[in-house]
Amino acid sequence: MQTKDLQKPAGHQKDQPELGIRANLAQFSLLVLVNAFVGAMVGMERSILPAIAEQEFLLAARAAILSFIVVFGLTKAITNYFAGRFSDRYGRKIILIAGWLIAIPVPFVLIWAPSWSWVLFANALLGISQGLTWSTTVIMKIDLAGPKNRGLAMGLNEFAGYFAVAVAALATGYIASHWGLRPEPFYLGIGFAVAGLLLSVLLVKETHHFVQHEASMAGTGQTVPPGQKEIFVKTSFSDHNLSSISQAGLVNNLNDGMAWGLFPLFFATAGMTLTQIGWLAAIYPAVWGIGQLFTGALSDRIGRKGMIVAGMWTQAAGIAVITVSTGFSGFSTGAILLGLGTAMVYPTLLAALGDVAHPTWRASAVGVYRLWRDLGYAVGAIIAGVVADQYGLSVAMVLIAVMTFASGAIVQIRMTETHQR
Repeated sequence: MQTKDLQKPAGHQKDQPELGIRANLAQFSLLVLVNAFVGAMVGMERSILPAIAEQEFLLAARAAILSFIVVFGLTKAITNYFAGRFSDRYGRKIILIAGWLIAIPVPFVLIWAPSWSWVLFANALLGISQGLTWSTTVIMKIDLAGPKNRGLAMGLNEFAGYFAVAVAALATGYIASHWGLRPEPFYLGIGFAVAGLLLSVLLVKETHHFVQHEASMAGTGQTVPPGQKEIFVKTSFSDHNLSSISQAGLVNNLNDGMAWGLFPLFFATAGMTLTQIGWLAAIYPAVWGIGQLFTGALSDRIGRKGMIVAGMWTQAAGIAVITVSTGFSGFSTGAILLGLGTAMVYPTLLAALGDVAHPTWRASAVGVYRLWRDLGYAVGAIIAGVVADQYGLSVAMVLIAVMTFASGAIVQIRMTETHQR
């Protein structure tokens, strides 16, 4: 599909798409399902990969164990940027399909990996796949929903993805505790990848033409989108709202990278079994996922800024509770708080970005935001791993909690409300 075809305006009123979730319910629901499979691909690793690192590959240093998250975060972050840019240029569906094709080998590599370097290679593929698939499902839902229900759309998208992370983490933890760390847990990943690819190829439809319709309805007079360099600078640094959103996204995933890598080790040190670690690894993304059914829509009613600030501070409180706890009940309470705070932040950041960025360059801005956000995985894993090796797990977790609280303060000081109610 060529660029000029994507940007061709609808010739007649009857050919123009109708914006809104209800008007596009079938496609919107299909994209929710596709993103559930996207999330499940990450969830299959969530509760067991640190254990595989320690038990099968005999890695002792925390920084070495967390290297798989660094690789995942870097590849996903860079891919996010190009996914947004290429989605504006070539369309959404082809990028989505490419992401699923790259996901197919991942579970097989994890099953057969003879060394830790093969696990890192699998996570590089997973990061590329996630950058392409998750970015395009976000962009396509924003295209379909229009401005009125953008928060709800992002809440539903992120609910599907992260609830699936939780279910897959719980399922693989259960399978690992009964049948072993490999290969049985990764059989699920094969099914996830095949289902996501088939749905994307056979049933998902292109949504790029919705952008042109929304731009024509916006009446802003902006016909030529800014260049990629200007979009990058605006989203990253110069625009107070967009840059505040980007740094909050980075710190959000910074603490998620720490939680992904250190929490299973911290829980194991406290005497938790693999089954208990699987439950604890599932509670946080489950609350995160379910909560977004409500928080995204709530931000459409009460605004974005307050939700983001309160969410970052709730995350910090959750990490602190886990750090000072010694048993399952305390750990689960902290995981609930962390999930609730993340639910308040995650869809609201995307909705706020959609409020600010013009439809003609919104996908590119989403790509830049997701570049910074998913760099947080790598930054969090590096900081957490190095500090944990030098000073212990608890000190690393406290540091991440402080950084999360500070990020919320930056949003409070620098950002203005973006949602025009």
